[in-house]
Amino acid sequence: MNLQLWKFCTLGLILASFAQGAHNDSQSTFISLEPYFNNKAFGLYPGHAAFDASNESYPDPSIIGINGTYTSKLTGTVYEFPGLRPASVSDNVICEGQTITVPNSQYFSASILVSSDVELSTVSGNVTYTYSDNSTLVSELRSLPWWAFLTINRGEIIFPFRYTANDTNFNTSHIFEYTAALNPSKTLTSITLPETVNATTGRLHVFAVSLWNAASTSAQVQFVRPTQKWTAMGNQVLEVTINNSGLECISGEGLEVSILMPGIKTTEPGYIKRLCPGDQKRVNVGVNGTASGPAEILLKHARFSVQQPIENISIGLTDWTSDLSNLAQHESPQWYDDAKFGIFIHWGPYSVPGWGNSTPYESYAEWFWWYSTHGAADKSDFYDYRLRTFGPDWNYDDGFGNFTAANWDPKAWVDLIYASGAKYFVLTTKHHDGFALFNTSETTNRNSLLFGPHRDIVQELFTAAEEHQPSLKRGTYFSLPEWFNPDFGPYGFAQLPGNSSTSWPGIIARNPYTGLEEPYTGRLPIDDFITDLMVPQMEILAYNYSTDILWCDCGAANGTAPFAAAWWNHARSQGRQVTINSRCGLAEVADFDTPEYATFSSSQRRKWESNEGMDPYSYGYNRATPDSSYMNATTIVQDLVDMVSKNGNFLLDIGPRADGSIVDVEAANLRMAGEWIHAHGEAIFNTTYWFVMSEIADIRARFTQTDDAFYILFLDEPKSSDIYIDAPLPLLKGDIISVVGGNSSHSHHITWEEGVRKNQTEESFSGSGFTFRIPESAWAGEKYCWVLKISYNA
Repeated sequence: MNLQLWKFCTLGLILASFAQGAHNDSQSTFISLEPYFNNKAFGLYPGHAAFDASNESYPDPSIIGINGTYTSKLTGTVYEFPGLRPASVSDNVICEGQTITVPNSQYFSASILVSSDVELSTVSGNVTYTYSDNSTLVSELRSLPWWAFLTINRGEIIFPFRYTANDTNFNTSHIFEYTAALNPSKTLTSITLPETVNATTGRLHVFAVSLWNAASTSAQVQFVRPTQKWTAMGNQVLEVTINNSGLECISGEGLEVSILMPGIKTTEPGYIKRLCPGDQKRVNVGVNGTASGPAEILLKHARFSVQQPIENISIGLTDWTSDLSNLAQHESPQWYDDAKFGIFIHWGPYSVPGWGNSTPYESYAEWFWWYSTHGAADKSDFYDYRLRTFGPDWNYDDGFGNFTAANWDPKAWVDLIYASGAKYFVLTTKHHDGFALFNTSETTNRNSLLFGPHRDIVQELFTAAEEHQPSLKRGTYFSLPEWFNPDFGPYGFAQLPGNSSTSWPGIIARNPYTGLEEPYTGRLPIDDFITDLMVPQMEILAYNYSTDILWCDCGAANGTAPFAAAWWNHARSQGRQVTINSRCGLAEVADFDTPEYATFSSSQRRKWESNEGMDPYSYGYNRATPDSSYMNATTIVQDLVDMVSKNGNFLLDIGPRADGSIVDVEAANLRMAGEWIHAHGEAIFNTTYWFVMSEIADIRARFTQTDDAFYILFLDEPKSSDIYIDAPLPLLKGDIISVVGGNSSHSHHITWEEGVRKNQTEESFSGSGFTFRIPESAWAGEKYCWVLKISYNA
């Protein structure tokens, strides 16, 4: 079919699509789970239900307004949601390998409301989708813990508390949303759940399954979502989710997306250049104005335009308030989503002992003070190291004088961060020891201006970045609690029962050898830790230092809601878009999740950032770590690629010595990784994940994309000039295939065929993927990761 005729046919399909509606509840097909229910999750009081092995449960869903159905705030998927049922009547499915029959039809995607039933573990397993031709699709179903003590998770559904066996616990509890891309050209017949039956390691619970119906069209608007973000031109971002469940790719001149509404002007239309069958993209439309009521989505091509009614929508940037439902509308800004790679820095008085043992008994070196005074949890023997190194009369604060920053060069630091390829950094401005690297004003004198370096570390580093590397965004880690500050006593807590649990007791530490109280140098008299120290210090970082990222840690008791509302309003008045992570103590305020030393095997709709040390298991400097154990350039690059392909950012930590010098091997490996990152940045930064799939495990391939191109990233060096990718790539005749990086001094002619060659002597192909023929010289000089680029030219 010639290109112009194909465009005509495609837009005809689009016209048919838009007759069905921009967001129509009938597009969601509920799958009844009633015959499979085997667990009771929702109760009216403690002990009424037994969701987990400890007889704990969620509260009645009606307390948060869920009665019979639930509509996802991010995807628009509508679920049939089980409500409160009589005692002993089940309301959810523990995954035990059940095969669930579905109405035989074609579906674009499957969405599941799911949670796991242990506190500390992420649980996952494979879901198998079976089609009428007996082919199958396997996708990972995973869930974060249904509750976490420090509120570091944010689910699609948030409950304000949970019931224990005999009490009410006011840590939030959560249910998460998972979506899998299906093949819309095939008829789905059943879904087989994973088998997760171990109550100790954790089980997956499914509450609802909803299938998004496929339309035999090349464009289908699934959801329209006004955000509280704005573009560089100052226009509000309207997010429009568009599916292609037809048989042809949208290509060529592409589609322009806008909205028609009285009082609203589309100043920056959204645009899709390529969208192939089974794929989904979210388009940002820049709008100006304020209005509520009906509207129309306009899909426009050079030769056609279609208008689709929207029943009701509310558009306009609003002021932030401390109301949780209002705060929940905040999300990570576009610059953060695009930045992908940041450098974490743990530096403070804990760098003086700078010790956390070595494998297999390594612990966080920045926890030196806590471990050396908590023998029951001290698997790495901090106790003996402290005794033999400093003697029995040494107290933690005695190390302040050795935290000198004598060899610290803030310009060299920001230059190294830039050289690493990172787009932002996060400095640990105050860890759990309560020692701050900034001017804490009247809240405490326990800071680097008055002790140790006698320098404003935060100000000097931020000023160096502004002067020498102004493209870097600047972030501040901030521990909400302080281990041994007595003023924190009323809010003190332990994460788990027992004396081996990590804890923030809020009592003066005792020297483990003499039994005497250790000093808490610089403490000033205050009335309340939250109102007189915690929140004022957060405000200092937000307003006096103009941080772009407030990266909280260990948020239990907090004053985050009014702080966040005021800061976000202030930032907006300055035209700045700032962000808060998931550890400030309120799930609704969390812009992005923050797993430690972890990645996923599938993409996540919700933004996340994995933080990890170049040290194998420490953030602060650990002198016991040999050079060979630090993360090398290969691992840095490949971890970054893996995370970015799944909608994640990578926050990579370095731990400087007490004098401000950085371990040579850390700096060298960062620079080597940075050479690759700078040379291949187009495949990393300003990209999005691919909805269809995140990886091909057997050949260790990952995928990213921009508006104009699609990237295939290989974590292993290709061993053959013929590379087969078993995936429905958005590739059309006329597209240009090139190698990113590699031997760029020569142009290389890269050809491709649909399918895989049947044997080495025949030129005939079979299969559903694509084979690329890469000249051997194209990869010359390449290392760490090998990248193919599909430039949309058709």
